[in-house]
Amino acid sequence: MIVLIDIGNSNIVLATHNGKINQTYRYKTDTAKSIDEYYVLLKDVICGATGMIISSVVPELNIIFKNLAIKYLKINPMFIGPGTKTGVQITVDNPKEVGADLVASASAVINEYADTAVIVDMGTATTLTYLENKVIKGVSITTGLVTSKDALVNKASQLSQFEFKTPTKIIATNTIDCLNSGLLYGHVFMIKGIVAEIKKQNKINPKIIITGGASRFVKSMFDDSYIFDDLLLLKGLLIIFNKNN
Repeated sequence: MIVLIDIGNSNIVLATHNGKINQTYRYKTDTAKSIDEYYVLLKDVICGATGMIISSVVPELNIIFKNLAIKYLKINPMFIGPGTKTGVQITVDNPKEVGADLVASASAVINEYADTAVIVDMGTATTLTYLENKVIKGVSITTGLVTSKDALVNKASQLSQFEFKTPTKIIATNTIDCLNSGLLYGHVFMIKGIVAEIKKQNKINPKIIITGGASRFVKSMFDDSYIFDDLLLLKGLLIIFNKNN
């Protein structure tokens, strides 16, 4: 059984693989938790693991999860980083700045969809990664959908937290519907606009793959030319694990 872990700024997403990727689990990222606290939280899922691979954008937790795997599972986890075989090349100013999560997703896209694509990852930030002939050429980064909502609510005294709901029209007549319209349509149009500009500037017509925790809020607002894959990053972790074993 292989444990697949994505440590993000807001959430830690975990799944196991023993012939297929099983149910995913999502935990709030907490840099204050100890090795033992994380083990208590995860033990029912990871018990019996024979391998572990991790993509992380939270360096403070790397040593925690490494020591957890060594102490409780007697395995040395693999981290995506320099020297890891991924099947993805990177040609940017500083390749070390490209997050492990983006590399893992690109590996999955190359394996399952296309060598040239735009990968939209909707998490704490929304990132659009341009992949051309198996090479990451660059990334566009903006504020994530949920991050935008939280920032707006926290800065506006008369607004309170609310649940996202797909708007039925762009101009609404009550506060909650107005917020849903502005935030959801705004994010969708932003993604479509950046994708269109990537196509224009690079004179290509790539596949567009959308993933990430917030993608579920906007899925119905895109047509069938956009591919949604909730397991994209985890699939990439498994591919990279196999390449290195």
